[in-house]
Amino acid sequence: MLIEPENTMIPVYRQCELAGLSQSSYYYCSNRDDSYNVMLMNLIDEQYTRTPFYGVPRMTALLRRQGNQVNPKRIRRLMRLMGIEAIYPKPRLSKSQKEHTKYSYLLRGLNIDHSNQVWCVDITYIRMLHGFVYLVAIMDWFSRYVLSWELSTTLETGFCIQALRKALEHASPEIFNSDQGVQFTSQEFTSILLSAGIKISMDGRGRVYDNIFVERLWRIVKYEEVYLHDYRTVSEARSLLSSYFHFYNMERIHESLGYLTPHEVYYAKELLTAEQACYPMHLKQPCFLS
Repeated sequence: MLIEPENTMIPVYRQCELAGLSQSSYYYCSNRDDSYNVMLMNLIDEQYTRTPFYGVPRMTALLRRQGNQVNPKRIRRLMRLMGIEAIYPKPRLSKSQKEHTKYSYLLRGLNIDHSNQVWCVDITYIRMLHGFVYLVAIMDWFSRYVLSWELSTTLETGFCIQALRKALEHASPEIFNSDQGVQFTSQEFTSILLSAGIKISMDGRGRVYDNIFVERLWRIVKYEEVYLHDYRTVSEARSLLSSYFHFYNMERIHESLGYLTPHEVYYAKELLTAEQACYPMHLKQPCFLS
């Protein structure tokens, strides 16, 4: 997926060199057909977006009801590959690492009433026609403005750091909230935040509502963009997602933002008070974006 055969500027052999891939490996055609597994993963992704509380037994039963010949062993393996785990109802694409420092959750009871007060980050699975990629996004909590995003074919920390550096070109938040995944607890990632004087907040284990707005963002992106297209290459996915995030930030109005766009709220917060935004920190559960 790293190779772009349609690229007229860089020949395939040079792309292989840059990616550390031999040409023979690139042109090798496996006799193993993974198309059925990819199809199952796409079905699992759609169902999980609707019902994140479905674990292996329910997911297996549902796929069987749809006529798919599957067993729990296969579904468990595919869900692990996707980073999905129903016990903690969110895509756990970033696993915890014991030796990394964990930080307390700082947002409980906090009145968030302006842009750049709190940023949040998360990773999700993005399906393609053949295979899949991972998407990370950093969002301003108050305005729902997506400050930066990146794609990767692996879950290495690098693409998360790249997204963070790009977001910090906009501004600097007072608090940065994430889950306890290894990408966000790594010294490489947290040192950037600490050196900028940013407070670090991390979701509590098993608390689905701690980072609810970025979870809602994934639902919006998948239903309004990803599920409407079959990305053939990573470059195509990047191009179409770029167009969608521009639409999301600049044109898509939100009922919970007083029918303004994230861009209008982020860059002109005086147009919208915390009360007008229906900010739900005083409620037990947050209201959802429309």
